[in-house]
Amino acid sequence: MPSFHNGPVEIAYTDDGEGEPIVLVHGFASSASVNWIYPSWVSTLTQAGRRVIALDNRGHGQSTKLYDPDDYRLELMAGDVRALLDHLQIGSADIMGYSMGSRIAATLAFSNPERLRSVVLAGIGMVLVRHGGPGETVAQALEADSIDTVTDPMGRTFRAFAEQTRSDRRALAACIRGTRKRLMTREEAAAIKNPTLIAVGTNDDVAGSAHELAQIMKGAQVLDIPGRDHMRAVGDKVYKEGVLTFLARRP
Repeated sequence: MPSFHNGPVEIAYTDDGEGEPIVLVHGFASSASVNWIYPSWVSTLTQAGRRVIALDNRGHGQSTKLYDPDDYRLELMAGDVRALLDHLQIGSADIMGYSMGSRIAATLAFSNPERLRSVVLAGIGMVLVRHGGPGETVAQALEADSIDTVTDPMGRTFRAFAEQTRSDRRALAACIRGTRKRLMTREEAAAIKNPTLIAVGTNDDVAGSAHELAQIMKGAQVLDIPGRDHMRAVGDKVYKEGVLTFLARRP
């Protein structure tokens, strides 16, 4: 993967296809490959005539690992995406995040709306503005000596996922603490005016309600991904078709 530096942090990314650009921002404990390449998102979007850019967030994949929670504040992670656009000399692009990646995308949409043509917030609903989802119990599970000692169900799920992706668990523990230090407020979410699609699996018990979030973000559309939970919604056909339709129709 090519890379660039945003200050001291090296960010790895992929850049495929030609056409209008879309930036993909993966979820916690994942990577560009796991979240977007293996589930065929990159190929789906390039075949639809899009230029597809996907980064490894700091602390993940081939990007720099950091161990201070303050280095994972959402405004810093959103700054990595903005710096990637600058590096590639892209003035504005569509953006799609998944789970934590949606927190990053929403933060960028609030702080720099002019850089985004549209926003897809996938794998996240009301936990964008309300406490819930992975938190301190997941950080503790990541730091445990063995998964066998982890009893919290969500902590065990993310610990197993981190082991499957061969992630730096200490960096991930710092990441989850840093990204949860300050949630987006309802007022900030309501201030996002970019065309927005909220896509959540109907069996997702991590994301919170997409429909409640859409009531706050006036004008946002909702895509229900039938029968999918948080982990299994990523590569779903309905999700892909819904995003392609949204991108084709947005101004």
